Amino acid sequence: MAHSYTLDTLIFKTLDLKSGLQILADLPEAVVTAIKTRFAEDAVLAAVTLPKLKLRWLRTQDRKDKAKASLLEECQKIDQDQQTGTSMSTSTHRPSRDSAVEEELFSFEDGGDNSSTPECQIADYFKSGAKGMDSLNGLELIKNISLRYNAAPPSSAPVERLFSLGKLVFTPKRNRLSDQKFEKLLILRYNRWFKS
Repeated sequence: MAHSYTLDTLIFKTLDLKSGLQILADLPEAVVTAIKTRFAEDAVLAAVTLPKLKLRWLRTQDRKDKAKASLLEECQKIDQDQQTGTSMSTSTHRPSRDSAVEEELFSFEDGGDNSSTPECQIADYFKSGAKGMDSLNGLELIKNISLRYNAAPPSSAPVERLFSLGKLVFTPKRNRLSDQKFEKLLILRYNRWFKS
């Protein structure tokens, strides 16, 4: 996924070209509109959740505030989903009468650990000066968002290449190959590309 800081630089440089154009003066604005339409919110969240970038690449305070607000909204969604999943799993487990009495006897009030709230995690994230990805290990919500928006989707090209090779191995003259023989021939043909 293209990161928003790269797109922001591209937009800035594209708009700079506008001053030198006479005939196609509207073209840079059209390109910028298309970029903003294609890469909207996801690219901003991808860039903001990288510890190396955070909010450093955003030029105005208004854009920084919008990025923080969208990050908070996404963290709250994940937190709510996690709490709903936890409450559903505890409600389906019905304790016996003896264990219910024991739970009541040894129930202590929760100290109210606020460090796991979305607001606290975001505040800790932006206060931290760490630039490595390992700094997200203590911030579960932000780590989940970073993994969701920064992980590359797997490519289907190797699978398609394998199917193309299968078509070359399974020819009309070899239409009675057993599964095992076909697999061996396909692997032999495919491994030829990995010779050094």
